[in-house]
Amino acid sequence: MCGIFAIYSYDGDVENYRQRALFLSKRIRHRGPDWSGCYTIKNHILAHERLAIVGIDSGAQPIVSDDESLVLCVNGEIYNHKQLRAQLEQKNHVFKTHSDCEVIMHMYKELGTELVHHLDGIFSFVLLDVKRNRIIAARDPIGVTTLYYGWRSDMPGTVYFASELKSLNEDCDKILAFPPGHVYDSDTGKTTRWFHPSWWDGDKTAEKPVDLKVLRHTLEASVRKRLMAEVPYGVLLSGGLDSSLIASIAVRETQKIASGAIKDHEPRFDENGPNMWPGMHSFSIGLEGSPDLLAARKVADHLNTIHHEYTFTIQEALDAVGDVVYHLETYDVTTIRASTPMYLLSRKIKAMGVKMVLSGEGADEVFGGYLYFHNAPDDKSFHAETVTRVKNLHYADCLRANKSTMAWGLEARVPFLDLNFLDLSMHIRPEDKRPGQDRMEKYIVRKAFDTSDEPGVKPYLPDSILWRQKEQFSDGVGYGWIDALKDVSEVKVSDQAFAKAAERWPKDTPSTKEAYMYRVLFDQWFPQEACTASVVRWVPRKDWGCSEDPSGRAQKAHQAAY
Repeated sequence: MCGIFAIYSYDGDVENYRQRALFLSKRIRHRGPDWSGCYTIKNHILAHERLAIVGIDSGAQPIVSDDESLVLCVNGEIYNHKQLRAQLEQKNHVFKTHSDCEVIMHMYKELGTELVHHLDGIFSFVLLDVKRNRIIAARDPIGVTTLYYGWRSDMPGTVYFASELKSLNEDCDKILAFPPGHVYDSDTGKTTRWFHPSWWDGDKTAEKPVDLKVLRHTLEASVRKRLMAEVPYGVLLSGGLDSSLIASIAVRETQKIASGAIKDHEPRFDENGPNMWPGMHSFSIGLEGSPDLLAARKVADHLNTIHHEYTFTIQEALDAVGDVVYHLETYDVTTIRASTPMYLLSRKIKAMGVKMVLSGEGADEVFGGYLYFHNAPDDKSFHAETVTRVKNLHYADCLRANKSTMAWGLEARVPFLDLNFLDLSMHIRPEDKRPGQDRMEKYIVRKAFDTSDEPGVKPYLPDSILWRQKEQFSDGVGYGWIDALKDVSEVKVSDQAFAKAAERWPKDTPSTKEAYMYRVLFDQWFPQEACTASVVRWVPRKDWGCSEDPSGRAQKAHQAAY
């Protein structure tokens, strides 16, 4: 992934404004520390901060066509770029780089905005058609990558685009999160949805019975696809079901690639392993003696990974919260709680020279894995809530995974949100997914990877991990972490100040002192009212009788299990 910044139809002297554009782009250089690029033409500016993962020798951006008629900036990875490139070369398209992203430029020549339907990957991009004085921008279906756009009241025809809010908040007085699965076209001035899966309407309850073998094979294919890299990579390992499964599959698939069982794959191997990075490395973090550290250690032993375990202190995490709010650009309680350990871990990982990790985000939304889903009143409600959670991932877990890691120039890839896997999983009927008295959350995922009835097949995971109850990341790193945040907020936020919260923030009033504390930090970094339009708070379903506190420990299912 990378950082992109662009201005379309700037109403002023572009060359004079170029230095300002470079300054605004520099604010997201943490996303792309490997190289910077800036291109101006007519009254348009496109800038790029690059994190080199694929095509590292020739993939600098913006990519400009030979005749300078097209200019492209991309943040993301296109997993089917080789297949698309082969098709385009048959039509005499000549490529300038080895970047997986260049196919977007050539596909635009063939298909216009319809090109987005053919991309398999995670992406946000801005493409300028100089001859038509047209710009298009698009974001991947679920919003794994981040993108915002903004406007100035004194320049009604000017549009800004950026990977993060902090590049826009000073110059724009209207800012919105660019909606996932949409494309913007300056010809019409409209942003329209291009992603239309049949499961998107949550009122239509899924009806397909689960096929456990297909579920397993589809997730394996998703992980294999995401091993596309020319740099050292590893796996995030919390010791929970989701990250542990991804780690297990990644180890198996990497071994297949190394042995030659899988041909024509991106990683370059020597005698030591992938990308001159011997073995598969796994990374975990937690407070001393935390549930996640202990479980991750067990998984690493089972998978024989080269395991790196980081123990943080509560004070270290508290000291980082202000920076976390700055990088996340949100004041949502659960996102900040979970992001802080991930932010600390990402810095350690990047210091080792790793640029890409696989992670387990998305499974809880797709399969109803959060403990509050135990309270779903019926199958229809359960299914509708999974759809809602997937739709809002770009405000929560996708935002967390992207910005916590990219704060240090580390890319996180999320196999559970692969389009093929999503299409399969979101059509599975809720009675197969829904937890109950005799079935724990994400039962079908666990069962799909349970090989106890398959003689000769090595277990993917130890049973104690495969059937471990859900611990939300902010809980699993150590229960003392959330307790400390609540305690600190009681000290920092007075009763008098909290009583006036509704006067200070009438539109989105904090309901706890902890939430108040985060809102104050957010306003310090982003005081403009325009910045709040892109924030959505994550809370369980209170109308299901759930606690408002997003911690898994606050739910009855957790209490019953322990």
